[in-house]
Amino acid sequence: MDLITNFMNLVAPPTALITLFLFVPPFYFFKLFLSFLASLFPEDITHKVVLITGASSGIGEQLAYQYAKKGAALALVARREASLREVADRAQDLGSPNVLVIRADVGKPDDCRRFVEETISHFGRLDHLVNNAGIANICYFEEASDITNFTQVMDINFWGSVYPTYYALPHLKRTGGKILVNASAAGWSPMPRMSFYNASNAALINFYETLRIELGREVGVTIATPGWIASEMTKGKHLSKHGRMEVDQELRDAQISLFPVVHTEECAKAMMDAACRGDRTVTVPAWFRVLYLWRVFAPEVFDWCYRMLYVTSPGAHHGESPSKKLVDMTGAKEFLYPSSIKSPEIKNE
Repeated sequence: MDLITNFMNLVAPPTALITLFLFVPPFYFFKLFLSFLASLFPEDITHKVVLITGASSGIGEQLAYQYAKKGAALALVARREASLREVADRAQDLGSPNVLVIRADVGKPDDCRRFVEETISHFGRLDHLVNNAGIANICYFEEASDITNFTQVMDINFWGSVYPTYYALPHLKRTGGKILVNASAAGWSPMPRMSFYNASNAALINFYETLRIELGREVGVTIATPGWIASEMTKGKHLSKHGRMEVDQELRDAQISLFPVVHTEECAKAMMDAACRGDRTVTVPAWFRVLYLWRVFAPEVFDWCYRMLYVTSPGAHHGESPSKKLVDMTGAKEFLYPSSIKSPEIKNE
């Protein structure tokens, strides 16, 4: 056994490189051709039923509007019912023939079972499940006053997508439906101060990559990995080191730094279009995928850049981080951040 292992250690790497060199160019040409065909004949979602979690604000809200413009019927889920109803009214104005509002917490399995059942009871079918709900934390791991405060990050970001998927899957199989999951680029771009958020999104990516293999062609799976998108999160809303939800725009500036923030509508449209084409993944903005290449091929350089820009000495204020100083010195947020995130006001209901 040791002899075989040693032989494979010696032979496998060069064999893999040669195989990839020969296989990848024609394979990607074939994928490009299929992508072109899919863009010409995307799925018609008129009168199809789309269930969206986290639909009261941000990307989820804009996804509701994008699907509404295509004539889809909507089931909108979030904890803030009044905000959901405002979104539902606008979605109907934009063209959705029927909008169902369901107040629920995706971190609770019983709530997830209920809102899937209510969707089926109301519409009789389900075509797209959009798992979008999520929350972020911002603090160094060692600064957390009580680590159990952050279980809710995994409960909402990971289990809040897995639970609805579990209950919706039988219905999606009947319609040959699709799952669109918002996993965030944080799943492969480990931003300092966001360890729990990064971990929950990495878990999402791996879970849905595995589920795609298990399901084959029965249900499509599209994994979205957005970068910095205009939302309540990029307004500065996050769980603090004490596990309390707060809005801190100075800390937000330190986290985003000189990254341009994409308009929410642009992100939502790209995500919906990718799901309708049947794409495996979509990253918004597209250039953000360059970071993934650095992460894979030069991880030491990737880590060093993040440490240099974001990591401060223990106990130092986040205003001392080089990333925050760069933002203040250049005034970059005036033209890199949309006006919608410059105010700290968020929806409270």
